[in-house]
Amino acid sequence: MNKLRTKIFSLLFVLSIGLAACTQPKSLVERLEQLPDVTVQKISGDTSYTEYYELYFTQPLDHENPEAGTFKQRVLLGHHAIEKPMVVEIQGYNIWTERAGELSKLLDANQLTIEHRYFKNSMPDSLDWKYLNIKQAAADQHKVIQALKNIYQNKWITTGISKGGQTTIYHRFFYPNDVDVSVPYVAPHNLAREDKRIHEHLASVGSKECRDKIYDFQLACFKNKKNMLPLAKAHAEEKGYSFSMGLEKALDLSILEYSFAFWQWGGTKCEDIPSSDTEASVLFQHLVRVSGMDFFDEISLKPSLAFYHQALSQIGMYSYEIEPFKAYLDYEEDLTFDHVFPNEPIRKFNPEAMIEVNQWLQSDAERMLFIYGEWDTWSATAVDLKENTKCKKFVNPEGAHGTRIRHFPPEMKKEIIKTLEKWLEMPIANE
Repeated sequence: MNKLRTKIFSLLFVLSIGLAACTQPKSLVERLEQLPDVTVQKISGDTSYTEYYELYFTQPLDHENPEAGTFKQRVLLGHHAIEKPMVVEIQGYNIWTERAGELSKLLDANQLTIEHRYFKNSMPDSLDWKYLNIKQAAADQHKVIQALKNIYQNKWITTGISKGGQTTIYHRFFYPNDVDVSVPYVAPHNLAREDKRIHEHLASVGSKECRDKIYDFQLACFKNKKNMLPLAKAHAEEKGYSFSMGLEKALDLSILEYSFAFWQWGGTKCEDIPSSDTEASVLFQHLVRVSGMDFFDEISLKPSLAFYHQALSQIGMYSYEIEPFKAYLDYEEDLTFDHVFPNEPIRKFNPEAMIEVNQWLQSDAERMLFIYGEWDTWSATAVDLKENTKCKKFVNPEGAHGTRIRHFPPEMKKEIIKTLEKWLEMPIANE
């Protein structure tokens, strides 16, 4: 009898151990590996997280026609804890960094970083441009977010910077219920292939004295172009640059880009601009420091071809005004970015998507917090919310394209944090 009792107790003990093992919560990596169409690898990444993973999602080229083929999309996951919020860094290009972004630090959140289709590690085998549009990209992000929401069930926030900010807007337009809040940073919303509001901004931004000094510098460059061309040639040879439009036009473009770059990045003071009677070598050195010729270099352009395709066909761009320098230029029309695709037909722009998104922003969009810098050239085409009080826009006085929440004056920063706390229904430790 005692032996039988011992055997029964032993069997029950083994069963209890087995049952406990079965009911133990699965590790994060196990849960990730169970997601469909995903490969998982643990990497070092940002060591401020307790765990860090690199994921590759198998995505359809065409979400409405799976037979069109697939590609692998790179996604990074920084994990603190299942119960914490999730910030999704939606990239407009490739993934620039594995580190936590401003919002992730502010909210002490997990972070998901999604590379944009047709960039770097998320490149299809064949570059069929018809599958590169805001609807297909938003469907990519939707699939990733929905997969991870099976694991992380606290608050979800999307964010992105510049084109990543644009992409954040488009994702929310197509999938408004995917997340609780969105925070696009310095995101333009262009309404034309070459949006003329850029020119209006450059004609009014900052002080008249500074704008005049910028114009005088550009004018001095064009007047000294004969002496600057040999300098440009030597510079291009040293750096290994080549230009599909030719050296002289590349130099023209760099000079025309100067005013845009000056206000976009804000890293140059007006008093640092050389006077118009400065020798050509000093003019050139300053030019390439602010408006580098690599912006027009064929090799430098290759990683961003997908951006230019989108800009010229759907999300808009800007042009360079010729009239102010007509005496020194032979071009009949304002210069566009069609030089990026020198051997291809001119891309036709379809404004329908941007018009629809604009109408949505001014009517139905909600819990979107927009961050801009006042002097940033891209703020010329910032979202205009009109009467939509369900969203908020904050403009950092004299801020540039690098504007973040931490750069705002204390009272404005306090209001931003307060807005996020209200929308997320959670306290935020604002250090």
